[in-house]
Amino acid sequence: MTTFSNVKQCLSTIKGIEAQLSTLALQSQDHNAQNAFHESMLIMGEVKNDLQNRSREMKLEEPQYKNS
Repeated sequence: MTTFSNVKQCLSTIKGIEAQLSTLALQSQDHNAQNAFHESMLIMGEVKNDLQNRSREMKLEEPQYKNS
C-alpha cells in the first residue's frame, strides 16, 4: 500500500470517528460526557483537516497521485 493510500484510508477512518463522536455527544445524558465527546470530535476535525491538506499537497507534489 502506498503512502498516499494510507493517508486516504486514515482520512476515511478519522471521518468515521468524528461522526461517531458527534453521535455520542448528542445521545449522551451526562453533561460531562457530552462535553468530552464534543471536544474529542473537535480535535478529530482538526486532524481531519490536517490530513485533507496533506492529501492535497501530495497530489500537487507527487505526479503519480494526481488521478487518485
